[in-house]
Amino acid sequence: MKLHTAILLALSLGVPAPIYAAGSANSTEERAEDRYDAAKDAAKERYEAAKENCETMSGDAKDSCMKDAEAAYTEAKADAKAQEKSTKARGEAGEEKMEANYEAAKEKCDQLSGAAKDACIDDAKRTYKQ
Repeated sequence: MKLHTAILLALSLGVPAPIYAAGSANSTEERAEDRYDAAKDAAKERYEAAKENCETMSGDAKDSCMKDAEAAYTEAKADAKAQEKSTKARGEAGEEKMEANYEAAKEKCDQLSGAAKDACIDDAKRTYKQ
């Protein structure tokens, strides 16, 4: 009975935190890169279509149209790059939070001993994907 109580106490000392899928940082980075590539491709297609539209014009109107198309293309690429960096940064922040919460949970486990401490550490590892 005492062991059961100690284990329950150990589990209750854990710091609550969201549980993330294992390997989420790599998955997040891959998804960010895939979205970035797709956004770049879509921007390139819009740019090519805009350039074709500009070809029907002449003189200053054509020059202005081409500059507008180039500006829109550059803007779309910059937005895609910013989104990719933001997504990667959120993934890295999530990993840092998990590590910090794991370290805090381990410290709480140090208050225990024996099987209760082992159970507490095992729970922290599961919870924080260590």
